[in-house]
Amino acid sequence: MAFPERFSDLPEYAFPRLRALLDHHQPSGTPLSMTIGEPKHPFPAWVAEVLAQNLNGFGVYPPNDGTPELQAAICGWIGRRYGVEVPASQVMNLNGTREGLFNTLIALCPETKRGKRPVVLIPNPFYQVYAVATLAIGAEPVYVSATAATGFLPDYRSLPAEVLDRVAVAYICSPANPQGAVASREYLADLLDLAEHHDFTVFCDECYSEIWRDAPPPGLLEVAAAKGADPERVVVFNSLSKRSNVPGIRSGFVAAGPKSMVHIRRLRSYSGAPVPLPLQKVSERLWSDEDHVIENQRLYHDKFRDAAEVFAGHQGVTLPEGGFFLWMPVDDGEQAALELWQKTGVRVLPGAYLARDAQGGNPGKGYIRVALVAPAEETKRGLTMIRDCLYG
Repeated sequence: MAFPERFSDLPEYAFPRLRALLDHHQPSGTPLSMTIGEPKHPFPAWVAEVLAQNLNGFGVYPPNDGTPELQAAICGWIGRRYGVEVPASQVMNLNGTREGLFNTLIALCPETKRGKRPVVLIPNPFYQVYAVATLAIGAEPVYVSATAATGFLPDYRSLPAEVLDRVAVAYICSPANPQGAVASREYLADLLDLAEHHDFTVFCDECYSEIWRDAPPPGLLEVAAAKGADPERVVVFNSLSKRSNVPGIRSGFVAAGPKSMVHIRRLRSYSGAPVPLPLQKVSERLWSDEDHVIENQRLYHDKFRDAAEVFAGHQGVTLPEGGFFLWMPVDDGEQAALELWQKTGVRVLPGAYLARDAQGGNPGKGYIRVALVAPAEETKRGLTMIRDCLYG
């Protein structure tokens, strides 16, 4: 049987690769996983109450775009968070933002750009769905390294004009996964200027927007509104998974310009899987409540403080501006992950598994990603073992 060649150079997903690296070795001590970005903080107790009150909703097909009440809650949150008024017609509930990040590229990326194969810009390292979506539509992925030299954000402006002229979509993640870098208002405004000049759309993945250390990260919607950018240049994705500690309900949203949303909705009406109605009711309540988000931020701030204490004086280990990952420099990420597992039982992710070889090498090779999602005591214990094993 023949299989599509466009996926032939797609490496194994990060976590199967990690299992292949570690699982035939015995850990020392009790295993402690710090690999996956799955929040472990408690979600609000009233989630169960809202769900129970709406169980009969499992007996009907859910609205594809989200209930009017859920759309209003999303728009209300955008207004409170970013000071931007977005109509309900320009937001759509998603079955997790991974769905949106994949299907929206299918909906909006043209088959050609100026008569040539379109380019999709991808920060490197990156959330792997960006690359899979690009390959699925036959576009050319261009991986742009986001390293310490560039503030861990991709310098898209440095690309040759002939590449930029073929760009259809540029992905950006802020706060970045895995490095935790936050795109400033100036960075986002410059990216929009670049998009206008070369006629492409910016897909901004803002799933970690509510986890930050010093100041709330700016959003692309507010920057676009402030500079009067073309709304069709902007597509924003966000999720309840990290903000509200409910990754299992698979609920997020996409916000886009009115013309873009017509295409996004049309494709989803055929291929999407709408969020079940009881979970839409839970989502509505979560987007409308900030108390639990403030408490969640407090818990992460405590862990950032602990991390700062554990690694005080260890040059090169820095805290992220946002998100809940430490992007920790090592000589070799795979070797460091294996050493940690064998000597301490701590499980971390090699940075190379989140990146591609491009522009002279793999920019994740000299890093490990460490998730600060477990309870504070457990997280501090894991960080201490990492320090003593790799940086002692």
